[in-house]
Amino acid sequence: MNKTDTGKIQMVVFDWAGTTVDYASSAPSVVFDRVFSEAGIHLTKEEINRPMGMEKRAHIRQLLSCESGSSQWMQVYGRPWSEEDVDRLYEKFEKTLYRVVADYSEPIPGVVETVEKLREQGLKIGSTTGYTSKMMEQVIPRAAQLGYQADCVVTPDVTGAGRPTPFMLLECMRQMNCYPPRTVVKVGDTVVDIAEGKNAGAWSIGILAGSNLLGLSREEYEKMGSEELEKRKSETAEIYRQAGADIVIESIYDLPAAVRELNHRLEMLEKEEIA
Repeated sequence: MNKTDTGKIQMVVFDWAGTTVDYASSAPSVVFDRVFSEAGIHLTKEEINRPMGMEKRAHIRQLLSCESGSSQWMQVYGRPWSEEDVDRLYEKFEKTLYRVVADYSEPIPGVVETVEKLREQGLKIGSTTGYTSKMMEQVIPRAAQLGYQADCVVTPDVTGAGRPTPFMLLECMRQMNCYPPRTVVKVGDTVVDIAEGKNAGAWSIGILAGSNLLGLSREEYEKMGSEELEKRKSETAEIYRQAGADIVIESIYDLPAAVRELNHRLEMLEKEEIA
C-alpha cells in the first residue's frame, strides 16, 4: 500500500438527522413522542433522545426498558412489555415517520457548502443512518432537491445491524473502496455515532450546533443566553469526548479544519511508525 493510501483522509461518513438534515433531529423525536403518548406512555424529551442514532426498533426497546418507560407500561397494561409490543409500536412509528419525514429533511445550515468544499478536496461522502431504506426513500430526494447528496447511503436493514456496531460504516468503506479505516472519518450528533466510528477503527467527530445531543432547536440555540449556551455546549462536548470522539466541532462549518487536523495527526502517526 502506498503512502497516499494511508497518509490522508479519503472519506467523510455523515449521519443524517441532526447532522446533515433535520436540525436537532426533530422528526424522530416528535414521532416517538406521538406514538408513545398514544400508547399511554409519556416520556420526557431527554428520555426520548437518549438512544437517538440507534436503529429505530432498538430505540423503542431502549425507551421501554428505561425506568420511566417500563414502570409506566406496567401501570397502564398490568404486565411487562413484550417483543409483540415492540413490533406494534415500530409499525406505527414507521408509518407515521414515513408520512412526515420529508418535511424535516432540509439540510442544516452550512451542510451544502461544507460538503462541496470537501468534494473539492477530493474526499468521498458516505452516510449511515438509524432510518431504514424505506424511510430514506422520503429523505434522500428531498435533501437532494435542497442541495445535499451523499455518494452512498447505508441503512441498518442493509447490514442487519445498526449502531453502535461498525457494520454500516464498514459497508460504506466497501462500497466506496476506502481503506484502511484510519483514512475515514465518522461525523455525527449522537453518542452511538461516535461509537460507530471508533468500533470501525475510524476517526470520530461530534458536532454541537444542530445536534440531537445538544438538544436545542434552531430558535432555542439562537435565543439562549451566551453563558447558558456555552455551559450546554461544554457539557455536550464532554459527553462526546467520554464516548471517544477524537474532535468536537462547534458546527459543520468547522469540519474542513478538523479534517486538516486529522491529516496532520495521520502524518505524525506515519512518522512514528517509520521511526
